[in-house]
Amino acid sequence: MSRITVIGGTGYAGSAIVEQAAGRGHQVTALSNSAPEVPVPSVNYVMGDATDAAALAPVIAGADVVVAALAPRGPMTGVFRAVNRTIAELADQAGARLFVVGGYSSLRPAPGADRFVTDLSDVPAAVHDEVLAGAALIIEDLPATPDSLDWVFVSPAFRFGAHAPSEPLGRYQLGDDVAIDPKTGGVIAVADYALGFVDLIEKNQHHRTHVNLGNPT
Repeated sequence: MSRITVIGGTGYAGSAIVEQAAGRGHQVTALSNSAPEVPVPSVNYVMGDATDAAALAPVIAGADVVVAALAPRGPMTGVFRAVNRTIAELADQAGARLFVVGGYSSLRPAPGADRFVTDLSDVPAAVHDEVLAGAALIIEDLPATPDSLDWVFVSPAFRFGAHAPSEPLGRYQLGDDVAIDPKTGGVIAVADYALGFVDLIEKNQHHRTHVNLGNPT
C-alpha cells in the first residue's frame, strides 16, 4: 500500500485516479478547491488552493507518490507551469515519486518525429495557450528537475476528456512518447486511463520518462 496524494483529486482525471487507487487499498489524499460530488470511501479529501504552496506542502509531505492532475485552464490559466514546478519541488523534498497527467499534443507520430504540439494549425486558437502550457511540462520543466526526482508524464489518447466520453473497455495499451494510434489519435475512457495510471504507480518500472495510455480506434 502506498500513500498517494492527488492534486486536483476531484477533477476529471484526478477523481478517476483517486477512485482506482483507493479501490486497490492505497491510502489516498485528494487536494482540490471543490468538494467531490460523490466522495470515495476511505479517501481523505482536503479543500485547498493548488496555487498556494502552503496548501500543497502538508498534503505532499509524507506521501510516497504525488499525482499532479491539474488542467492548464480556468484557475490554472497563466500559473499552470509555476504550480507544477512547485509540486515537483515539494515532491522532491518529500522523496516522493511524481506522476503527471499530461496531454495528447505532447506525443509524437513516430519515433524521433516532432511532437504534435509543434503544429497547432488544426487546433482552435482559443486553446493554443493551454496546449502549449501542458506540453511545456514534458518538453522543458520536468527534464530540468533534479535527478533525485523520479517522475513519469502520462499522456492519454486524443479522444479523452469530458468533451469526448467513451465507454470503458477494462483494458489499455501502454506506449512511450509515440501515440498508440498516430493516424486517428486513438481513444481511452477515463476509467481505463486511471486503470493504466495506477498500474504504472504500482509496477514502478518507468522513471523520468514520457508514456501514453490509449486504445486504437
